[in-house]
Amino acid sequence: MKDLSKLREDFPVLSRRRNGKPLIYFDNAATTLKPRQVIDAVKSYYENCSANVHRGVYELSQEATDLYEDSRSRIADFIGCKSNELVFVRNTTEGINLVAYGIKWIPGDEVISTVMEHHSNMIPWQIASKRFGVELKYAGVKQDGQLDLDELEQLVTDRTRLIAVCHVSNVLGTINDVKRIARIAHDHGALLLVDAAQSVPHMPINVKELDCDFLAFSGHKLLGPTGIGCLYIREGVEEELEPPFGGGEMISHVELYSYRLNDMPWRFEPGTPNIAGAIGLATAVDYLKSIGMESIREHEKQLTARAIEILKELDGIEVYGPTDPEKRCGLVAFNLKGVSGELIAALLDEFENIAVRSGFHCAQPLHKVFGAQSSVRASFYLYNTLDELEVFKRGLERIKNELGK
Repeated sequence: MKDLSKLREDFPVLSRRRNGKPLIYFDNAATTLKPRQVIDAVKSYYENCSANVHRGVYELSQEATDLYEDSRSRIADFIGCKSNELVFVRNTTEGINLVAYGIKWIPGDEVISTVMEHHSNMIPWQIASKRFGVELKYAGVKQDGQLDLDELEQLVTDRTRLIAVCHVSNVLGTINDVKRIARIAHDHGALLLVDAAQSVPHMPINVKELDCDFLAFSGHKLLGPTGIGCLYIREGVEEELEPPFGGGEMISHVELYSYRLNDMPWRFEPGTPNIAGAIGLATAVDYLKSIGMESIREHEKQLTARAIEILKELDGIEVYGPTDPEKRCGLVAFNLKGVSGELIAALLDEFENIAVRSGFHCAQPLHKVFGAQSSVRASFYLYNTLDELEVFKRGLERIKNELGK
């Protein structure tokens, strides 16, 4: 990460101060800040074009279509797939739901997931279980925060239709061995869906190397706008799905009692899409590529290693997940014994203007595994610094002193 101070100037929100203290933003796993380049790209679309896509032959509509489809191509290249394999959705959640409600289920089909999943990769399968007669199974998590892959493999049978797993846990930071899970799935004729909300923003991703069939991620977690995300569908696998939403654009021909589906990816994009969001997301992808995903990954490993050191130095703090930064992404979840996570988050905000997340982080079953009522999560990104972590340490020390911990 070269010239970090100059890079930070691209993010207007970082200029905010309160009581003379700069904002320290450690809630990047929830959503990231937006650089001026992304803000300007969205603004430019609305100021200079603002037309709908795929609809008109006039200049503005053609311009909008070109911007939109060019954005798709740039984002597809970012994750190593073809343009026609990339479907625009609102977020990771919608991408997962599209698969859950789109698969042509047969009663008795099995879905295997894990207890470390975000609720967005858990609730859709529970609903599918009730609605379509699908059997749902969960692989467990070891106390060191690693997924029990041996248990997962033992759960797979010839009835297993799909394995749905996060690439990175949004609580533990654990990086799962998706390639091994893909082999397990495909050896049994099953499909693999990857929740990549916490991996695509933070490390180099190539869907072909991962060998997954579906991969979903959100734009707002990688410097892009809210309300835009992507679902990768491996070429040919789309035939396993019936579009769960109908309307304009997703059809090529319509009669009163029949229709013919459009080609990929438009068959899964009914109605007017989030054009400005797609343009903003492509700009965010370009920004990340200009820095280099390997550089971002190395920077986050340094931050994570120091954060774990700080937390381990303080008595009474329990850290969840792998302690080796090589095995986890740039976030740490922890608790201070006898103090609620909400109070810690509030005091860090009050004392040092530090933004962290507290609660279940949409992973309530996972917290039960570790006997935690909730946790505090500090999550990092390319604009965070080691100096900010020293302020974080100072804030935690003050909390411990004032609460007598």
